[in-house]
Amino acid sequence: MHHHCTKQHISPMTEIPALGTSTHRREPVLIGGLPLERSASCYNLHPYCSRDCTMPTFTKRSNGWRAQVRRRGKSESATFPTKSQAQIWAQEVEARILSGKYLTAPDVTFGKLAQRYAAEVSPTKRGESWEQKRLLAFESDPLASVPLPELNSAHVSEWRDRRLKTVTGSTVNREWNLLSHVCRVAVNEWKWLSVNPFSTVRRPKEARARTRLPTADEIEALRIASGYHDGELHLVEQRVFAAFLFAIETGMRSGEICGLTDVRGRVAYLPMTKNGMEREVPLSPEALRIWQQVGSFDLSASQRDSVWRKVRDKAGVVGLTFHDSRAEAITRLSKKLNILELAKMIGHKDIKELQTYYRESADDIAGKL
Repeated sequence: MHHHCTKQHISPMTEIPALGTSTHRREPVLIGGLPLERSASCYNLHPYCSRDCTMPTFTKRSNGWRAQVRRRGKSESATFPTKSQAQIWAQEVEARILSGKYLTAPDVTFGKLAQRYAAEVSPTKRGESWEQKRLLAFESDPLASVPLPELNSAHVSEWRDRRLKTVTGSTVNREWNLLSHVCRVAVNEWKWLSVNPFSTVRRPKEARARTRLPTADEIEALRIASGYHDGELHLVEQRVFAAFLFAIETGMRSGEICGLTDVRGRVAYLPMTKNGMEREVPLSPEALRIWQQVGSFDLSASQRDSVWRKVRDKAGVVGLTFHDSRAEAITRLSKKLNILELAKMIGHKDIKELQTYYRESADDIAGKL
């Protein structure tokens, strides 16, 4: 680590006890009646350095390692799970101070930072509604009340452990991605933070892969509960179940189906999808029949959520989500399309993402051998 000393230096002619001699000691040395404070490492590198040149300190605590950096009149501390993480953080802070890029965080809370992000950044993204809902819910968490000057990785660790008591690791990781990006914007664009406190904390493990698929009996029970039939559909419950059937045929996401307006021939045209790209979805004869029946699903996301739960509970179906229709579609379509055709139809840029939704049982696969 390089030391840059800015204060008055001792004359090279001043006699300094040599290292390794009996007269060398690490107590403050008096120069002109003033104490000169130096660590052993500083003494080695800069024997004529003023008291500004101070090395970081690391202290073991019950919740990890506390690092403290004092340079050029600035002081910052943070606690990390491991000493190596604390050392990396200290090096980054020192580098920022010495390069003149050190920032003093404004005296506002993490919650205020999240509010600014929700107002300025979320509206530019496809997931605006979800982000704003999550950030609004976040305001009630203790992490939101932490002042930015005090924010460190220990607060993130406590938030992670607190959330894991009520939700799965997968949910925490989705919220983690959002809050970490809030901090990244604060570091890179708004200069409200010097470092991202999420960057050195261990992520929770993902939940076990979901294996749920609807059975034929469950689909029939849902049809009866919704009142769906082959004729004209007047009830919102009927349109929600029609959307579920359409999803099974196409693999389209709920939001894509609710907003679908452009179908030409046997192709549904999606001008904007979750990954920011447009997509053309080929329609099976059954999918085309459902579309011609409804004309437009005319559903909002909140309608679809609440009505789906109502129909599902009335049908006595337990644990099935609307999104499980996407896994059912991919599992069915995998028997008809090759992997490249399937990825193109579903809209996955990475073919490995198909594995998340492919849920054919080992018994079914064994039947093919």
